[in-house]
Amino acid sequence: MLQIWITITALLTGGGAADDPTPPRWGSVGHEMAARTATAALPSAMPAFFRGAADQLVYLDPEPDRWRNFELREMDQAWSYDHYVDLENVPDGALDTPDRFEFLKALYDAGLEKPERDGGFLPYRIIEVYQRVVTEWRMWRSEDDTQKKQWIEARILNDAGILGHYVTDASQPHHTTIHFNGWSAGAPNPEGFSNDRSFHSRFESAFVEAHVTQADVDGQAGRGSPASVAGAARAAVWAYIEESHSHVVQLYRLDRDIGFDPSAPLKAETRDFAASRLAAGAGMLADLWWSAWLESGDEPS
Repeated sequence: MLQIWITITALLTGGGAADDPTPPRWGSVGHEMAARTATAALPSAMPAFFRGAADQLVYLDPEPDRWRNFELREMDQAWSYDHYVDLENVPDGALDTPDRFEFLKALYDAGLEKPERDGGFLPYRIIEVYQRVVTEWRMWRSEDDTQKKQWIEARILNDAGILGHYVTDASQPHHTTIHFNGWSAGAPNPEGFSNDRSFHSRFESAFVEAHVTQADVDGQAGRGSPASVAGAARAAVWAYIEESHSHVVQLYRLDRDIGFDPSAPLKAETRDFAASRLAAGAGMLADLWWSAWLESGDEPS
């Protein structure tokens, strides 16, 4: 069965430590649907080579999941904590730190058992790649050599596609919480939410593949033009992740009351929830792609 979005957290303890030596296959369907919706929203003022690379951007959205390989530990561990953030474990003020290393220090100072695992770096990963794309657009604007400009275009597309992966991850509420794969056993559970350790992949993989279509995601997203967050991307990304986190309880209530069962008859409420989260990812991605281009036209401060 294909996996959709990242299912790494189904194999992790405490949100991050990779203990299982036999990871499942990584797939692409949810990531690709979100990216497809994002590419369709790009305005005509975006440079033509970027708008014309929709298929490439869609292909690249799942790319970091294709790198998953426990046997190649150096590569695997270098990025494994970038796909999520456990907001309940993040101490007050830590997300105000200027970069991932200051953030990690704040997590250590808070006394987390394994800070990189128990915190996660998703918001920082998004803004790091966004800033890389802004930088590359600036290089593209100033380059007169045709061949070098083409090389820069290849770099822009690759990093913009990779950016899409992390933005789409953040639209999945499981990627923002300690309750990443069933309600955490150590947390109060007054509403009787599921402790099912297959919930993460069942929702974002099997259910989405069975019941969500590209048309569903497009319908939830609409066809409005992307918004500019140029100069304010960090605040926009942090707000986006907080908004995704606000749906954690709704996700668990839907699972309890209706169920995300890929083999059961389709229920509109659960389908629409999944499609709306993918659409939220698509909207944020289109905003960041558009904003990186706009921001690149300003002189860096």
